[in-house]
Amino acid sequence: MKYFVKEASIVRQIWGNADTILLIFAGASAEFASNKTVDWLYFTGRLPTDPVGRLFSTVTYARKIVFSKHADALTAIDSISAIHQNVEQARGKRIPDWAYRDVLYLLIDYSIRSFEVLERKLSEDEKQEVFGVFQSVGLRMGVSELPCNYHEWISSRAEHLENNLKRSEFTEDLYKQYRKRLGWVRFEILKQVQITTLPQAVKQLLYPTGTMRGLISIARVYKLFRSFKLDSTVKSMLLPPEYKLEIENLHKNKL
Repeated sequence: MKYFVKEASIVRQIWGNADTILLIFAGASAEFASNKTVDWLYFTGRLPTDPVGRLFSTVTYARKIVFSKHADALTAIDSISAIHQNVEQARGKRIPDWAYRDVLYLLIDYSIRSFEVLERKLSEDEKQEVFGVFQSVGLRMGVSELPCNYHEWISSRAEHLENNLKRSEFTEDLYKQYRKRLGWVRFEILKQVQITTLPQAVKQLLYPTGTMRGLISIARVYKLFRSFKLDSTVKSMLLPPEYKLEIENLHKNKL
């Protein structure tokens, strides 16, 4: 049986772990908010109405691709393409290819960063493997000018971070929505987690004064909870109760 991602792949290990997924979730929530094309996510109204649910949806699609048979994964990717094409038709303009690359790039970057924060450093071959999976997704979607390998991606990622970030009114509004949906305590914890995973360019844009520097060891605190098998309880406390089912599915590694 042919899978889109090999069963022994490090990518399955990363995306099969609820802890790393939640860190990816936290990083993506920051970078989505600071991307110049965040207005596209506002166009349908779904993101500001339910930003946490929208991010869970993105995570669900990514996991479905990672753990599916090859043909099923291609169907899921084509479904994503069709959704975006419908939005483009409704708005009467095309989403730029660099915006698609940005999303693929953040999935690559936060997959690596999140695993390394909680587990261990990845080898160059493992990083190439992470890159290769999301490059394949981009190629299937017809995204242009994708890097050929991980080392080319590093340069392209740096260029994208330099050119495609902006703190706009959408950024401010989306963070207000995060706070509204999560509540003050969960929102503050989200920011702490973001600080541990964000690339410097995103960190400087969103947290220019270096706030919360003293709480950067939050990953170590979480590892302590995990050692006492309290991590499921902690994760449930970090997200609102209406997302209980999504959280349980992460615990069960359920697609």
